[in-house]
Amino acid sequence: SHTLTYTHTHTSSGHYIYIRSPYSVSDIQAVDTAFHGSLVYLLENDPQPLELSFTVLEETFGELVEKELKPGGVSIPVTLDNRSEYVSLMVEWKLGKGAGPQSQALLRGLQEMLPLEHLRAFDAQELEWVIAGTAEINLEDWKRNTNYNSGYSKTHIVIHNFWAVVESYSNEQRMRLLQFVTGTSSVPYAGFKALMGSSGLQKFTIEMSYENTQSLPIAHTCFNRLDLPPYQTFAEMRNKLTIAIEECGSFENA
Repeated sequence: SHTLTYTHTHTSSGHYIYIRSPYSVSDIQAVDTAFHGSLVYLLENDPQPLELSFTVLEETFGELVEKELKPGGVSIPVTLDNRSEYVSLMVEWKLGKGAGPQSQALLRGLQEMLPLEHLRAFDAQELEWVIAGTAEINLEDWKRNTNYNSGYSKTHIVIHNFWAVVESYSNEQRMRLLQFVTGTSSVPYAGFKALMGSSGLQKFTIEMSYENTQSLPIAHTCFNRLDLPPYQTFAEMRNKLTIAIEECGSFENA
C-alpha cells in the first residue's frame, strides 16, 4: 500500500486553522494547497488504483516516519466506501496532531490576551497581519532578490509589466501578492534574500507559464514560485494578477 507524504512546514496563516474546530477539507487550503488538491481528488475519484492505506508519511528533517491514522490503519486500504473517513482523518491529523509546538505555543499566548472566539472573526490573512504586523514592503529589495525562469529575465517586457503592476499596488496589495506566492505576507528580518521555501532558502521566483493568457497566475507556495502567463499589456497583467490575489487566495497544482 501507499501513503500520502506530508512535509512538516507551517506559515503564520496556518495558525488561523488551529483555532477552528471541527475542521473541514476547505481549511487545508490555507495551510497546504497541494495537499488540499490531493484530498479533493480522492473525494472525486476512485482511490483504489492509488493503493493508499490509513497511514501518513511525515517528512521531518529529511526522515520519513509512517504513522497510522487509526488503529490497524497500515492494513486498511482506502476504498470508495471509506474514502470520506480517510480524508476526514487526514484533515484532523494535519490540522490537529500535525500542528507544531511553535504554533500551539503561539496560540496559547494569544489566548491569554484575547479569547479564541474573538480571533475567529479574522480570516487567515488578517490574523497573520495581527501576528506579524504590516511593515512596508521594500520593493527594490524584492526586485533584487527575484529569480526568473523559462525564458523570463529582468528585462523581459512581461516582467517589466509585472513590476509596474506591483509598483501601482498599495502596500496591502503587495502583501497579498507575497502571501499568494509564498504562503506568508511577512518578509524575513534580513529581507527577501532570506525567504524560506519547503527545503530551505528559496528566493521569490517568476516562471513563464505556458497556459494561455486567459488563465490566472498559479502560485507554488512550497517553492515561492509564481507561474505567470505572458500577458501582453499592463492592463491585462494588472487585471489577472489582482483577480488571483484578491479572489482566489493561494493555490497550487497538485
